[in-house]
Amino acid sequence: MDKTADGWMSGFLGVLIFSGSLPATRVAVMDFDPVFLTVARAAIAGLLGLLLLLIFRQPRPAKADLVSLAIVAFGVVLGFPLLTALALQHVTSAHLIVFVGLLPLATAIFGVLRAGERPRPAFWFFSSLGSAAVVGFALVQGFAASPVGDLLMLGAIIVCGLGYAEGASLSRKLGGWQVICWALVLSLPIMLALTLFTLPASFAAVTNGAWAGLAYVSLFSMLVGFVFWYRGLALGGVAGVGQLQLLQPFFGLALAATLLGEPVSWSMLAATGAIVLCVAGAKKFAK
Repeated sequence: MDKTADGWMSGFLGVLIFSGSLPATRVAVMDFDPVFLTVARAAIAGLLGLLLLLIFRQPRPAKADLVSLAIVAFGVVLGFPLLTALALQHVTSAHLIVFVGLLPLATAIFGVLRAGERPRPAFWFFSSLGSAAVVGFALVQGFAASPVGDLLMLGAIIVCGLGYAEGASLSRKLGGWQVICWALVLSLPIMLALTLFTLPASFAAVTNGAWAGLAYVSLFSMLVGFVFWYRGLALGGVAGVGQLQLLQPFFGLALAATLLGEPVSWSMLAATGAIVLCVAGAKKFAK
C-alpha cells in the first residue's frame, strides 16, 4: 500500500472513531458539568499519553515545536471538546453532527495557512457549496431557536480545523501519535488542576451511560482517534484526507438515532447528502 492510500485508510479509521464523539459527549453532559467533562477527558488522555511516551522512550520535542504543540492543544484538547460540550446543552447531537460538514473546509483553509498546501480553485468552489449547505440547514432547522448552540459549534469547528492542520504539519516531523501525546502532556498540569477544582461533590447520581461517555471521549476521541487521524493527514495531505470528515455526519447520525433515540429529520439527511456530494467534488481538485 502506497503512502497516499495508507493515509486515506488511517484517516477513515480516525473519522470512524470521531463519529461517536458527539453522541458520547451528549450522554456524558447529562450527568457531568461540561467544563469538568472537558478537563477530565484531557487529563485522563494526558496520563495515558505520558505513559505511552515513557514506554516507547520518545525524545522530547524541540523548543521550536512547542508553539505548534500549544496550538494543537488549544484546538483539539481544550477548544473543540469544551465548545461542543457547551453547545450540547442547547441542541441535540444529531443537530450538531451536521455542522461537522464544515470541518473539511476549515481544515483545508488552515492547511493552506499552516501547512503550506495549495488546492486548486475548483476545490474551493465545491467546498464553499458544501459550507453553504450547512449554513442553509442551520437557518432552516432552527438557528433562530438556538443561536447559542449553533454559534458555539461554529467556534468549535474553527479551532478544531486549526488544531487538525497544525497537528498534521507537525506529524510529518514528530509522528502522528507522538503529536497528540505531547499536546496532551503539555496541557496535563493545567487539566489535572482544573479537574480537581471542578470535581463534583458526589458521583452518586452519575449513570453508567455517563461514565461510558466519559470513557469513550477520553480514550478514543481524545487519543486513539488522533493516532490514526494525524497519520492520515500527514501521509495523504490535509486538504485531501480532510474531506473524509464528510462521512462523519452519516456515522454520527446513525449513532445518535440508534443509541440515543434522537430524531433524525429528512432535512438533516438531505443537508448531509448535499455536503457529501460537494466535498466529493472538492476532493478531486484537492491537489
